[in-house]
Amino acid sequence: MIVIRPLSSIDAALLERLITGYTSTEMYRVTRAETADTTHFELRLTLLEYPFVKRYPALDATELQRYRDLAAAGQAFGAFEGETCVGIALCEPQRWNSSLSVWEFHITPECRGQGVGRALMAAVETHARNEGMRCLVCETQTTNVPAIRFYRALGFTVDAVDVSLYANDDIERGEVAVFMKKRVADPLSDEA
Repeated sequence: MIVIRPLSSIDAALLERLITGYTSTEMYRVTRAETADTTHFELRLTLLEYPFVKRYPALDATELQRYRDLAAAGQAFGAFEGETCVGIALCEPQRWNSSLSVWEFHITPECRGQGVGRALMAAVETHARNEGMRCLVCETQTTNVPAIRFYRALGFTVDAVDVSLYANDDIERGEVAVFMKKRVADPLSDEA
């Protein structure tokens, strides 16, 4: 049985075990067309000839401390199977626009497709409501089609693309940032 609980502290070994990467057999190709009067972006799902494999590097000391600070501030959650953490969500409230950014959301490969991610994101959504946030924000890549499908299944929509978040040639390299958002209920109303 999976139990979701807050994480008050985080160590590097846990993050390295959970933040590993992904593999996708599809990707969204991004095109941009601009004239003086319009700008048009298109994301088109395409099958890849070979799977795209992304492996994340180890966190540097600055990132690790930032994530430790988020946990200490009550912004980190773990999905536990017994005493083993099999999923993590690291969040940060953006008070200026009442949104909760989900900076890291990872489930171990052996636990994917079993409802662990849904349960963890439900806890994050409840946390967002309790914090008075209006929406959740997740960033992923056009190459991470499994994540995009997962977020969509939970009610997220593609809200923005950033064609130069990672480098100046993101479109050409084929890895573009996708921001997905989900509105959450206003804690002062019955809105869902």
